[in-house]
Amino acid sequence: MLKPLTGVTLSLEGRVALITGGSRGIGAATVRLFRQAGARVVFSYRSAQPQAEALVAECGGPDLCRAIQQDLATAEDGQSLVRAAVEAFGRLDCLIVNHGIWPPHDAPIAEMTVAQWRTTMGVNLDSVFGLVQAGVTQIKSQPAPSSGARGHIVLVSSTAGQRGEAFHADYAASKGALLSLTKSLSTELAPQGISCNCVAPGWVATEMSVAALEHPETSKKVLATIPQGRAAHVDEIAGPILFLCTPLAGFISGEIFNVNGGAVLVG
Repeated sequence: MLKPLTGVTLSLEGRVALITGGSRGIGAATVRLFRQAGARVVFSYRSAQPQAEALVAECGGPDLCRAIQQDLATAEDGQSLVRAAVEAFGRLDCLIVNHGIWPPHDAPIAEMTVAQWRTTMGVNLDSVFGLVQAGVTQIKSQPAPSSGARGHIVLVSSTAGQRGEAFHADYAASKGALLSLTKSLSTELAPQGISCNCVAPGWVATEMSVAALEHPETSKKVLATIPQGRAAHVDEIAGPILFLCTPLAGFISGEIFNVNGGAVLVG
């Protein structure tokens, strides 16, 4: 039972979060929000070093926030990142798997190369396995907290993982796999006090989507599919991710949390 609240708070004081792909876009917004909630944060980046360093400074410096350069293309990469995060702050309580690639060019399935398929799966799925495997091992090795869940995992999928996406079968398949992984992990880990949920964003205004959203014809087609008539702001994705790691979400596990302006109404 939750204790009576005087005002609503989303506090992660005393917790350590690892957020992948944290230097820009949804990841950076999530890093900021978790720091505002009191967590110490480790985040990964691949190549955006100036942005990563600026974000660390903005979030209180290395005593409270660390950036780790890490490619995430294999299971071993994911395992290495978890080890580095634990070395930074001594524990892990929240694992936010936000990184991923979306090859921007259309690739009909008859023409998609094996190299593209394997690269997308490596980044979007294989590395996730390594992160989750090492993250769960770490969380289970720690003394359980006096209150609240033992640990939280939030996987970031996509509407493409739910309804598919023509000419981007590799991306859609990898993100669809995260939905099944969420449900499998929930069934396995919830009895052990570790919750696993998934946030599935639709179109979000980020560097990755700016070309499409600023193109007159493409933007018109995209916005026509969203009942709210706009793309999301990154904070509107980071907010649900934070919520799912707080006591207010204590009875939620295995959920596919749709954040898409009403565009896709499935679980």
